Amino acid sequence: MTSSGPPAGPGDVVELTIGPVAHGGHCVARHEGRVVFVRHTLPGERVRARLTDAGADARFWRADATEVIEASSDRVEPRCPVSGPGGCGGCDWQHADVPAQRRLKAAVVAEQLHRLAGLQIDAEDVTVERVPTPGPAGSEQGPDGPGDGLGWRTRVRLAVAPDGRAGLRAHRSHAVIALVDCPIAHRGLGLPEILSRRWPDDAEIVVAGGDGQPPTVQSVRGSVTELESGPSRRREVAAGRAWRVSGAGFWQVHPGAADALVEAVRQALQPTTGDSLLDLYSGVGLFAGALAGSLGESGRAVAVESDTNAVRDARRNLHDAEHVRLEHQRVDHYLRSPDAPRAVDVVVLDPPRSGAGRQVCRAIAGRRPRSIAYVACDPAALARDVATFAEEGYVMTRLRAFDLFPMTHHVECVATLQRRDVQGRMVAHDVVEAYSSEIS
Repeated sequence: MTSSGPPAGPGDVVELTIGPVAHGGHCVARHEGRVVFVRHTLPGERVRARLTDAGADARFWRADATEVIEASSDRVEPRCPVSGPGGCGGCDWQHADVPAQRRLKAAVVAEQLHRLAGLQIDAEDVTVERVPTPGPAGSEQGPDGPGDGLGWRTRVRLAVAPDGRAGLRAHRSHAVIALVDCPIAHRGLGLPEILSRRWPDDAEIVVAGGDGQPPTVQSVRGSVTELESGPSRRREVAAGRAWRVSGAGFWQVHPGAADALVEAVRQALQPTTGDSLLDLYSGVGLFAGALAGSLGESGRAVAVESDTNAVRDARRNLHDAEHVRLEHQRVDHYLRSPDAPRAVDVVVLDPPRSGAGRQVCRAIAGRRPRSIAYVACDPAALARDVATFAEEGYVMTRLRAFDLFPMTHHVECVATLQRRDVQGRMVAHDVVEAYSSEIS
């Protein structure tokens, strides 16, 4: 029932008019002056929502929409039966059609860059690009048809419930929602068979596949990873070459992601013969390996990565790239070391979700590259780091955003940052788009 006064706490139901989208897969509403972040809604809707986090002293509340009174024209029937309130937390936008999902993500990117980096940018200035996904039979899904946004995820980490059934966790919860299948998982993972098994309840199950090889299934228990079935290392193809990746190692989960990001980074940096390149958070060597050929025999590249398994794979992947040096270190430690170059021409960085941070950004800017390509999986972290770069004389001149995680709130961005001289003119040779910054 709907409460007649201010809700006392979780479980109370309130009627809300939904406002704009917010970062994190929910929209913003207000109840008696208090901000409420509401999942399973769309801007402009009117809903009844059950409070999940609430309290008199809380700065904001959280809620799940349980009944839609007035629906948005962008609303569709969810593709997954456990995607709603109290269900699986893996997807955020199953209830929105795919073009609307991209508009929502564009709005979030623009809002974060405006609020945290002071950039004069509107949602209309951001286009979240569709990246094709091969269908189960090898045909491309979509565009924007019933199959679009499904069957793309080539790596899945499953939790195990006390009864031994595998699934995904509920939103902001340790509870495991048992599954029989997952519509965003690539069909090549063979997930229904894996989900039908019983597993140790202290394990997590990592499944990788979708590339024509038998899927790799690993059981992770604490710090111990055991191979259950399939190859221990996988062969991926991107940027015109093959890459070796440890079964549970990092590789973009969307099958079209690596090629899309390499092309965007190449466009951002425009590397030429004789350039020096820094590839930071380099993983298995994707960007260094893909760009090395553009540097010529007189160029050089340094790839820096802290993960031992990724570096092991990178040594194999880059064995034929004579002008690429691998550094097995944390990025912040390497940039402070005497071995790091004092100046470079171009930099690509692909930091974790938390971003690079002020120290790393300032160390990069201090090497005075003409162009920086920042690959970001979190728009808030990107915006904070763009603000730091602006303080150091670097302007974001172009932004590309990619829908590499359909049905979720996640969006991948590639920002081009270029250096100004003392007169405020751009040093780099190709400025495609420019945004003014209140911070700089």
